[in-house]
Amino acid sequence: MADYDAVLVYDGECPYCSVAARALRRLDDIGAISWYDDAAQAALEAQFGETPFAMVLVDARRGRAYAGRSAAEELADRAGTPGIVSSLVRDSYDRIAAAVGAASGRERDPDDVHDSYPLTDAAREQFDALVAAAAAERPEALERT
Repeated sequence: MADYDAVLVYDGECPYCSVAARALRRLDDIGAISWYDDAAQAALEAQFGETPFAMVLVDARRGRAYAGRSAAEELADRAGTPGIVSSLVRDSYDRIAAAVGAASGRERDPDDVHDSYPLTDAAREQFDALVAAAAAERPEALERT
């Protein structure tokens, strides 16, 4: 199995989001999985008690789930962007999400979840399934283990 510390749940039907998720390949410790994947749905349900339509970074090592603006800021930080860029990404998240949604023809807006949350025990139990699904999307990750 791949050795991810975190897995990003993103809108897999959005071409712009999919390109961004593929860009995560340079961050070896983060996998990515479509929001529409069964493993993503199970993990979101375990974390939130529902399946919010939002970008969520599930980090088992840190024991956190970052959602919406917080996920965008955390990803920018981990990508090594300057702190001001991370802040701009967080502050502009709603505008960026609206523009991307309009450009991609998405018919729904992201749900209003934007904080960093402690990872629930139930969500932690789903993490291996998230990793396996993300690794299936990125077969070269399996070669590292």
